[in-house]
Amino acid sequence: MTLFRHPEDRIPVLLFACVFALDLTVYFTAHSWWLPLLWFGVMIIPKGWISAWNHHHQHLPMFRHALPNRLLEIVFGFQTGVTSHTWFLHHVVGHHLNYLDQEKDESTWKRPDGTTMGEAEYSLKTALTAYPRAYRVGQKYPKARRLFVAMIALQVALLGVLFWHDWYNALLVFLLPMCVSIYVTSWATYFHHVGLETAKHQEASYNILHAGYNLMTGNLGYHTAHHTKQGLHWSKLPQLHAQMARDIPATLYRQPGIPFVWGASEAKLELTGEEIEALARRTAAGT
Repeated sequence: MTLFRHPEDRIPVLLFACVFALDLTVYFTAHSWWLPLLWFGVMIIPKGWISAWNHHHQHLPMFRHALPNRLLEIVFGFQTGVTSHTWFLHHVVGHHLNYLDQEKDESTWKRPDGTTMGEAEYSLKTALTAYPRAYRVGQKYPKARRLFVAMIALQVALLGVLFWHDWYNALLVFLLPMCVSIYVTSWATYFHHVGLETAKHQEASYNILHAGYNLMTGNLGYHTAHHTKQGLHWSKLPQLHAQMARDIPATLYRQPGIPFVWGASEAKLELTGEEIEALARRTAAGT
């Protein structure tokens, strides 16, 4: 029996481990003020991509056993600001169950008066309330909430040790990237569902078909498919999307954000009927 549930996760996990090793190298060896600051700026976007993989992991853990999953979640916590079981409570058993009802959605894009939030407002509110909302959802899942709280305590203790050893490097290499990553993650999720009020899953999410974006985010652009079958492994989302293509409105496609489309003038990318048919035919063709 292999350590991984799915062999496709081996390379991503290796890359996450390499990034964490580089974080530790900068933390322990940087003696100038500018190197940790430079590393912080260089890694903002890559750690935003890692946030997507943390999301995938909390839907479907990458390892078969608890210990390696918890260790990976500590790494994810330092890289993305989202600790073990936070997205499970907030997102998996929260947002995914409630995203069609903006009065209940843990990632709601509506204000209490029914108007639509702006990008910055949504991102800041979602980031600041992620942990309290996860804790509240945990009332229905006490075992998961106990683990959620215990892992937060462990993460804070480890971060405290890093600050005790070198507060400046800990701030630039770990704490600030954690804060920025959770904000960037919240900002990215704004475009998944904003403005879509419907009772139908196939009409409730925007999709991004850009190959580079999906490579870096583990096919997160196939968002309708992800919400239709949230427990499906990320590697299988393109095939499910192809099966659903005829039922997804042509208006529910977007361009990816930076760095994939610099200065894109259109937020939406409407597909033609021929392109939708081509997507649908992929299943029969086995691609």
